[in-house]
Amino acid sequence: MPRYKVRGLKAGQPVRLTVVANNLTEARARLRREGVFAKQEDIQEEKPFFSLDTSFDFSMMGSIDIRDKAVFSRQFAALINAGVSMVRSLTIMEEQTGNPKLKKYLRAIRAEVEAGKNLSDSIRPYPDAFDGLYCSMVQAGEVGGVLDEVLNRLAKLLEDMDRLQKQIKSAMTYPVVVTILAVLIFLGMVLFILPTFESIYNDLGGELPAFTQFFINISKFLRTPQYSLGLVGFLVAVFFAFQRFYRTRAGKETIDALALK
Repeated sequence: MPRYKVRGLKAGQPVRLTVVANNLTEARARLRREGVFAKQEDIQEEKPFFSLDTSFDFSMMGSIDIRDKAVFSRQFAALINAGVSMVRSLTIMEEQTGNPKLKKYLRAIRAEVEAGKNLSDSIRPYPDAFDGLYCSMVQAGEVGGVLDEVLNRLAKLLEDMDRLQKQIKSAMTYPVVVTILAVLIFLGMVLFILPTFESIYNDLGGELPAFTQFFINISKFLRTPQYSLGLVGFLVAVFFAFQRFYRTRAGKETIDALALK
């Protein structure tokens, strides 16, 4: 069972104590019963230095796609518009969602809302499900008292994005398949067919055309283990460097501008 370190006030005096509870909500309830006042940031879960628990949460390996977020937003808006309480709405959505990762996030968000946090602050720690725009719009909906309308607009935006992504994937399927086949055919010719002709050319003698000699040199390069492994390592390094650069603001602006052109 989790242990929580608490710094708070009891009868006007600062206290430090440890609370054992199933979750943060239960820990706060125990503190209230004992007359201890503590802020949210002053209640920290105690992490063990060493644990024999080697279980792995496979639900966190999945992803939350745009369609999952669109369905959640649409159904959540309907519940809020019908007058269902925030906590009850989150409980219903947690039970109905089929995505295990989103289900776990909703369970944690519901606990935070039960503890008194705003919905926008509760969803902010999960950027892979609720990005900055989503959190900001939810916050605006809470302040303006139009959360259901904001959620419906977010659902419409996410549905449009999902439709656009499907159109792009459909349009890109044919060129991607053709490109992959072309690369495989090229590698097959270079690695298996050209070496056969190379021995024939050597027996005939004479000077080969520059274009033919170029491809024979490529074949020798790819068939040499140290060179081919070096090329693979170089491509992997370029891939990770590209990803790292794209995560920066300047990299995203530069690469997206090139892609749009």
